[in-house]
This record gives sequence, C-alpha cells and structure tokens, in this order.
Amino acid sequence: MGIDDLVNQGKDFLEQNKDKIDDVIKSEQAEGVSDNVLDAAADFVKKVAPDSIDQHVDGVRDNIDKAVGNE
Repeated sequence: MGIDDLVNQGKDFLEQNKDKIDDVIKSEQAEGVSDNVLDAAADFVKKVAPDSIDQHVDGVRDNIDKAVGNE
C-alpha cells in the first residue's frame, strides 16, 4: 500500500463521515479540548516571542477557537 492509497482512503473516510465529523468538531467536548490546546500553544508562543506580538497571538487563537467547538 503506497502513500497515494492511504491518502485516498483518508479522503473516502472523510467524505463518508462528513456529518459525524462535523458533529464531533462542534461538540462540547471538542470545545474543552481545543480551548486547552489553544491556550497552551498561545502561552508558549507568548513566552518565546517578543511581547509586541502578544495581541496578534491572541487574535489567531480566538479565530481558530471559533472554528472548533460550540462557542
């Protein structure tokens, strides 16, 4: 099985389960997990990057958060 076969299987799986995947992504559990992951990632970037970009990091974090979960 080559990489193309794996990619095609993944595409087929996504297409066949599109509605279920969307429900999971918009779930309360996904909201909690995504908040934790996004907060940790944003905090890490803020620690290693100059303070001048903190506002941009928060904006990116918030935009991603709007796409995952239910809030």
